[in-house]
Amino acid sequence: MAATADTDATESETVLVVDDEEDIADLYAAWLEMDYEVRTAYNGGEALKKADETVDVVLLDRQMPDYSGDEILERFRERELDCRVVMVTAVDPDFDIVSMEFDDYLTKPVMREDLDEAVTSMRERDAYDETVQEYFALTSKKATLEAEKPRAELENNEEYQQMVARVDELKEEADPATAGFDDDYESLFQELPDGDGAAF
Repeated sequence: MAATADTDATESETVLVVDDEEDIADLYAAWLEMDYEVRTAYNGGEALKKADETVDVVLLDRQMPDYSGDEILERFRERELDCRVVMVTAVDPDFDIVSMEFDDYLTKPVMREDLDEAVTSMRERDAYDETVQEYFALTSKKATLEAEKPRAELENNEEYQQMVARVDELKEEADPATAGFDDDYESLFQELPDGDGAAF
């Protein structure tokens, strides 16, 4: 079933939930529908049809039978849809995510609080310029990989090292003290790993 927003949410943002497991898609929609207008898509084909310029945030599963989430993401970017994309998936992240144009990555199982925070963060980022948005997206990828990969593997991966260098460049350009995004900036670093994956 497709969730519909209540009468108080007519001017709220639109979230597209994409997952081939219908129970999960409907659960995510039910969690979000009180605050957002929500559309659901149970496969990649539906996602491509329901994604348009009115969609603000997409919660995108990576593993689907017709199109993978990676393919859907690529098509969204080719169409230049102005939306934030959060990969919500059971697929453990690997270094291939460095080149993928998503904004955040959540690994299943995802709790309601995690989903709410992710969507709220995506909407807040729309107020920032492209430099700051790129900074947040890369920092999210960096934290995701550091939570999954041992230090030695990170140090030996060229793509990861190039991303770290780019993050450092962007940090100089997007000073959180002057850009007005202190809360979101701090939240990106609250759960960075302290074990082998930490690159700081």
